[in-house]
Amino acid sequence: MLQLKNISKNFGGLQVLQDVNFNVPQGGIFGLIGPNGAGKTTVFNLITGLLRASGGAIEFDGQDIGKVAAHKITERGIARTFQNIRVFKEMTLLENVVVGMHDHMDYGFGSVLLNLGGYRRIEAQARERALELLSWLRLDHKAQMLADSLSYGEQRKLEFARALATKPKLLLLDEPVAGMNPAEKTELMEEILNIKQRGFSIFMIEHDMRFVMGLCDRIAVLNFGRIIAEGSPDEIKNNQEVIEAYLGKEDSE
Repeated sequence: MLQLKNISKNFGGLQVLQDVNFNVPQGGIFGLIGPNGAGKTTVFNLITGLLRASGGAIEFDGQDIGKVAAHKITERGIARTFQNIRVFKEMTLLENVVVGMHDHMDYGFGSVLLNLGGYRRIEAQARERALELLSWLRLDHKAQMLADSLSYGEQRKLEFARALATKPKLLLLDEPVAGMNPAEKTELMEEILNIKQRGFSIFMIEHDMRFVMGLCDRIAVLNFGRIIAEGSPDEIKNNQEVIEAYLGKEDSE
């Protein structure tokens, strides 16, 4: 589904990524892990068009997206959440999710201005779909509440619902449990598994090893800008180079 081929990224004289290769298959959950500063978020920024690679190619569904604009990449079926939650706190949960659908709502400006039947019908369908997505994350009972009233974990789930509203083929999760307590992490793990079971493909980066090992079907490990291992959770857990990379991180703190 998603292929990174010999990807490199330089910022001036600093090489952040070097010959990065991996495939994210359709279906299931793929994880990218690594110590702080390994280059994980840079990978996500390249995939979503926020940055351009210095070398190599990124393909999605067999098409090169390395030079495609960020909003066009979303239209092609890649949605992303961010490490820092980005919800509209002054809007209701329902409104937050409907915002994610606007690129797929087929009505003209004239229909909006005149409040024509076609516009009203599409808006009603969008609200119905938004409620459905909120129900997937068990937030539909709070649909009319302001997002600012949610707990941290609930805001993260709302962000998931809004990403799903873009009709993604691939959902990118950027450190989804950052800042969460153990109970919130366990609950979010269940929600991500539910999303997977609904047929969505998921690609996540995360520091919490227990969370990653409990969710991912396959994992790649990035260290100092290069892939040092790829395999099943058991293979990664027992890989000596991976162990040394994380021990090195702990020694440096």
